[in-house]
Parts: sequence; structure tokens; C-alpha cells
Amino acid sequence: MGDVPYAELHCRSNFSFLQGASHPEQLVEQAVTLGLQSLALTDRNGLYGIVRFAQAARALKLPTVFGAELQCSVGEAVGDIVVIARNPRGYAHLSSAISAGQLAGSKDRPVFGIEHLAEFSLGDWWVLTGGKSGVVSRALYAQGPATAQRRVQQLVSVFGKDSVVMELWDHGDPLDSVRNDELARLAHRSDIACIATNDVLYATPAQHKLATAVAAVRERSSLDDIDPRLPPAATAYLRSGAEQNRRFVRYPGVVQQAAEMGVHAAFDLRLVAPQLPPFPCPDGLDEIAYLRVLVEAGATRRYGIRPRDSAEDLSLRARAWRVIDHELEMIELLGFAGYFSVVWDIVQISARSNIYCQGRGSAANSAVCYSLDITKADAVSLGLLFERFLSPERDGPPDIDIDIESGRREEVIQYVYQRHGRHHAAQVANVITYRA
Repeated sequence: MGDVPYAELHCRSNFSFLQGASHPEQLVEQAVTLGLQSLALTDRNGLYGIVRFAQAARALKLPTVFGAELQCSVGEAVGDIVVIARNPRGYAHLSSAISAGQLAGSKDRPVFGIEHLAEFSLGDWWVLTGGKSGVVSRALYAQGPATAQRRVQQLVSVFGKDSVVMELWDHGDPLDSVRNDELARLAHRSDIACIATNDVLYATPAQHKLATAVAAVRERSSLDDIDPRLPPAATAYLRSGAEQNRRFVRYPGVVQQAAEMGVHAAFDLRLVAPQLPPFPCPDGLDEIAYLRVLVEAGATRRYGIRPRDSAEDLSLRARAWRVIDHELEMIELLGFAGYFSVVWDIVQISARSNIYCQGRGSAANSAVCYSLDITKADAVSLGLLFERFLSPERDGPPDIDIDIESGRREEVIQYVYQRHGRHHAAQVANVITYRA
């Protein structure tokens, strides 16, 4: 089934709420079954599903491409474009662009303009013209080829000719070939590339029924009432290269072009390593030096003054200082001094404001956290294992959980925004599922 190289570059999961009908893992499994060169996840107005997508793809050795379908304004028109990150730097720029658009709008109504988006692109994106709700195809349907050509030129003028790609798709509608013919002509006139996608909403045809139910919920409609407005068949699924090749035989090269772009843009999400903003330290100290000062003061208060020679001393005080020195060496080695300072700062503002907070979880295994008042458990006297909390084998920073009293939690949240700025602070939303 993988004899014809192909990569699907326009695909939404169920993280595109009330649009996509498949989990990222289901999409990955089907892409592997079909022998795709790579798969892009392009959820609507965000990157919500990419971590689960990347984890599943890594386990099955499927190359991953990252992007997003963005509803944006192009001149006076509104429609979708699909942004594909060509590399990790492009992913970082896309993440920043989405954050800026979300901050500029309101819940479920981000504000994206192509001129503003182009400021983030810096040549590290491909911009696809989108599917049925794409800005070019909407202009074609509503106002004709001349207006559609104008939309293409607007995209080219801000993103560059080499970055704009015309998207063709075929869901078996009688007008699909007519539309694709015209889109191919527009691409030829504008001297831009054409690719085939399937504007995917679910992994397999069997999930079409679920997709129709999701669409009915989105429209607050019954299935009977919405039926005339839905596609007549299960066609928005992941396809193999061979099937796409048969569908697009009248447009030579568009399937191969998608495969080449998919291979070029694929990378492992682990290459994206976000860094905390620098923690402001007094007296010209760097982050680890300042953390040592803070821990020294806290450990002295908790355990007493550091013994002069503690190598053979078996007292709790001597053991505590040996553990603290070991932990600080590990924190410095892994580059997490600023992270501990950020958490300490949150605990301090809570204490100064008489707001109850309590560190919990594996952070209780750390004598440094105990010395900084992040946790209340004495890891040394309890004989807790620091490596359960932080070790070189762990992937990423340690997990420090802090519970803050609900009645005054908002005060701490606002302090974090003021301290670090709204572009460097974020709230996390969990998607909760209930299962038997």
C-alpha cells in the first residue's frame, strides 16, 4: 500500500473540537498502515494535539510534520490557510504567532491577519491555500476566478512565492474536478506549487458516522436536520499514496510534491526545547549562584549551620548538607537553577501575602525544595530518594506541583503574569475523559 510515496499535510484530530473525529493516535496508526512517508497534524487555530501525536508517531517510527489550520483575514476577506512548519524554528515561530493571535482575540475567536502572520514566518513555513473553507476556494465559489486570483496574489505578496502552495483535494463531489482544474490554473498563473491533500477529518471511513454526529453537535442540530448539509459519503479519511495517485491522475506531480514536502518538513518534537526566560538575579549573580545563596539561607534555618568537616559526620545536619550539595550539583549540571528560582518566587509571594500554598508530589524528595520552603517534608530525615524527582535520565525539567488555596489563587496567577509578562506565562487546560 506504500508503493506510491505520499504525505498527508492537511489533517485535523479531535483536538479540533467538534470538527475532527479521530484521536491523534488513531490517525498515526492508520498512516503507518497506509505506508505514508509522513503525516502532518494541522488542528484548527492551535497546536493542541501535537504532543500525543508526536508520542504515538515516535513509538511507531512515523515521521511527523507540525502545523495548524488558521482562520485569518486576507484583505477584506476571511478564510482558512494551513501553515506547515518546515523545521523546529518554524514550529517555534508558529507557536508564537498562534499565541499572539489568541491574545489579540477572545475565547474561540483568535485574530489572525496574513500581514501579522508573515512577521513570524521568516521563510520557515509553507502556507497552503486550504480546503473547502480556504480563503482561495471560498473566493472562487463566491466571487469567481478573478477574486480567487487576487487572494493568491495577496498570499504571495506577504509570504513569498516559494512559500505559498495551492492545495487540491477530492472528496468525490461532482464539482471537485471543476474546482481543482481552476485552482491548478490559478497556481500556474501565479507560478506556485500544487499539492494533493485530502482535507482529513477522520482516520478511516468507518469513523464517518462519528464525524456526522460531531457536526450535528457543532451546529446544535439533529442528525436529520443537518443531513442535507453534510457530505454524502465517507470521503475525508486518510488515503494511501496509491489511492491519491488514482484520484489526481489528471494533475501530474501533485502527490509526489506532497510526499517531498512531507519528508523535508518532518522532525521529532523533542528537537523543540523551550527555555524559561532568564530569572532576574540581584548583585550581578547568575542563576545557579543566586540559587545557592537562597538554599544556603534556607538550609541553615532548617538544619543549622554547615559543619566545617562533614565527610565522616553521621548527624542529620551533616547528612543534610551533603545531600543539598549533591542536589545543587545535579541542578547546575542539568541547567534548572532558573526553574527552581521561579517556583521559589511563587512560594515567596504567597507567603508574604499570607496565601496558603503547599508543594506536593515527587518534589518532596528534594532537600533543596524543603530548604526553599517549596515543600514541608524533610527529605533527609525521611530518607527520600532525590533521583525519583530529578536525575540525568529524566527527560525535561522536574515536576514541581504547588497547591494554592482556591479563594486567593487568582492573586498568585496575576502576580506571575506581572512578573514574567503575558507572553512568557500560560495556563494549561486538561482534556478530561471518562472511561469505564
